[in-house]
Amino acid sequence: MLRFFGPFIAPIVGIGFLLALFWGFVSTPREAAVETAAHEFHLKPKEVEYSFSGPFGKYDRQQLQRGFQVYQEVCSACHSMKLVAFRDLADLGFTKPEIKAIAKQWKTEVPTINEKTGEPTTRKALPSDTFPSPFANETAARAANNNALPPDMSLLAKAREDGPAYIYSLITGYQAQPAELLKKFPDAKTPGSLHYNPYFPNLNLAMPPPLTADGQVSYAEGQPKPTVDQMAKDVSAFLMWAAEPKLENRHRTGIAALIFLVIGTLLAFGAYKNIWRDQKH
Repeated sequence: MLRFFGPFIAPIVGIGFLLALFWGFVSTPREAAVETAAHEFHLKPKEVEYSFSGPFGKYDRQQLQRGFQVYQEVCSACHSMKLVAFRDLADLGFTKPEIKAIAKQWKTEVPTINEKTGEPTTRKALPSDTFPSPFANETAARAANNNALPPDMSLLAKAREDGPAYIYSLITGYQAQPAELLKKFPDAKTPGSLHYNPYFPNLNLAMPPPLTADGQVSYAEGQPKPTVDQMAKDVSAFLMWAAEPKLENRHRTGIAALIFLVIGTLLAFGAYKNIWRDQKH
């Protein structure tokens, strides 16, 4: 008897398992999806073309220097970059004397301890230091920003979906709240302490527009005109470099690996044909 029914046991158990899954799926009560303003009016990041896009992309050093200038003069007032050291700016094309000058002139000094008195104090930054945080601690940061904590920008371009395109879209996406939104969702009016931006997940953020006018940052002669759009592209490219400084090395390594695999495949195929050429398949 067992020998007769044995082959059918496994299929029966499998079918029973599938039926149980199906019944659980159809019998589970589901709540109707609730439409929200964020769900309907949130926008995907704009499409932006960068020099480092694609497998053969490379960083534009001039753009990275301009982006660093925007960060230095605008973003660093609120956002830290705790994982980037001044000496890393050599990758952008800055010379050692320029890096020393940038570190020495940085508006926020580095916290330290007075060796003679043991009291907390500050000192000028050195090339080996990371960019100093503009605030002493999280409490001070929240107190200065309507209880919102400005995120560290070291890895921001990798931590956010669509990376630099998201940052660019957020910077250039501030606008008045659409009348259509208020008509459909009257309770979703942006509070006076927040700012409407359709590229932010919940549409409202505490950070005011960082770039408000063309020429807010003065670029060197021979550089593109510092429009809000150009400055947003430049600083988002700089933040991508900060998060992925070895991007070009990865691209080169990937291309070399692909070439190696192609050559290896051709050699293996040639060896296969040579060894088995007299054998019938």
